[in-house]
Amino acid sequence: MTDLSRRPALPRPSQTKVQQSFRRGLDSYHQAATHQADIAAQLGHRLSDLAPKHLGRVLEFGAGTGHLTQQITKRLSIETLWINDLVPESAGFAPPEATFLPGPIETLVLPGKLDLICSASTVQWIEDLPGTIKRLCAHLAPGGWIALSGFGAAQFHELRELGSTAAAPSYVDAEAWRDVLPSDMTIKHLSQGRQVAWFADARALLRHLRETGVNGGASQHWGPQALKTFESDYRRRFGTPQGLPLTYDPVWVIARKS
Repeated sequence: MTDLSRRPALPRPSQTKVQQSFRRGLDSYHQAATHQADIAAQLGHRLSDLAPKHLGRVLEFGAGTGHLTQQITKRLSIETLWINDLVPESAGFAPPEATFLPGPIETLVLPGKLDLICSASTVQWIEDLPGTIKRLCAHLAPGGWIALSGFGAAQFHELRELGSTAAAPSYVDAEAWRDVLPSDMTIKHLSQGRQVAWFADARALLRHLRETGVNGGASQHWGPQALKTFESDYRRRFGTPQGLPLTYDPVWVIARKS
């Protein structure tokens, strides 16, 4: 059994800071977040292979610009859909037939008897992940599904090894999800697979982080000398002829309630 309390401590960005970071990147996120789009597509594909094609009551949280929303509305027939995001402006990306619920999922008033709760590339921002997942699963109807993607311990390891504070608080490897999910949830799919994004230089890498909002915990301000030092350190530690790598470590978990 994996003891989540013994994971290495990571910086814990405030929700306000995370919200501001994603709000700044909202206009650029959908096009810039190609890895997140692929992760959402894989989650949608795996979910549609497992769950019923017709679902009554569905909640997606952390929907952002709608990468996963597009997948579930394309692949599933949904009677009632609630869309949530920490950034209220994300309501503009929700389907017109959906009800938008702004605010943090940890404290959001949730609809009950849900047939599906889903989210892509969001759970890593939740500090009390087991507690929040337990609360979410309590709002599932018997036989209901939860389908999530998060990130494992190798996520952005290059940045952390260089002292960055851009880490989210809950990077959880696939096998640890067995301890996160409540006992009445049966795992139907669990997988993990690293992806590497390549950048020509540090400026391009930092622009990617800014445009996707994923550096919500960062406090670094990049003056010319700081950027030069960061570029030099990154190339020395991780650089290859292909450029500068940035590791994504996605995890997919789909489970059904007894």
